[in-house]
Amino acid sequence: MSAPKTDIETQHKRHGGALRGIAAVVVFAALLFGAFLMWTAESGETPVEPETQIDGRTGDEVE
Repeated sequence: MSAPKTDIETQHKRHGGALRGIAAVVVFAALLFGAFLMWTAESGETPVEPETQIDGRTGDEVE
């Protein structure tokens, strides 16, 4: 079945504002997600070497 009245211009006029609003929200969400990823990468901690290391083969401490 198809829609009885499919006038693209009328539909565009009726729904143009809503579609622009949805597009704006999607762009805003993408910007927030990008900012979150950059903030997460920036605030991550750098691994620190321990004072003593354990030899994996023997289990002894290595200075």
